[in-house]
Amino acid sequence: MTPHLRSARGFTLIELLIVVSIITILAGLATAQYKHGVTLTQEAVLHEDITRMREGIDQYYADKGQYPPDLNALVTEGYLRQIPKDPFTRSADTWQTVPSETDPANPAAQPGIYDVKSGSDGTALDGTKYSDF
Repeated sequence: MTPHLRSARGFTLIELLIVVSIITILAGLATAQYKHGVTLTQEAVLHEDITRMREGIDQYYADKGQYPPDLNALVTEGYLRQIPKDPFTRSADTWQTVPSETDPANPAAQPGIYDVKSGSDGTALDGTKYSDF
């Protein structure tokens, strides 16, 4: 065979396998990086949501002198537009609330919500639990 005819035959099976293998490896790396980015974004949203709800609880306490009885009180009183969805549980009903201490001046008063945490039992990329944020 002449060199001209030999180069017109196309790729060998080995060459095709190498190219397909390289593409598969690159696609796997891109998928892993994408999932990591999505998790980082969800963690940032969780931090922001918890910060906003804690600010709402603090403002409620500063205005009314008591903690809100539930998270919905923050919405009805205008401290939040709505209760955000937990980005990991995808529900607004899974937030875990931490009750406040009873008021020694008024022991008959119901304790309100002092803090809020995620209802997810997952672990963040830095090793901490989402419920500890």
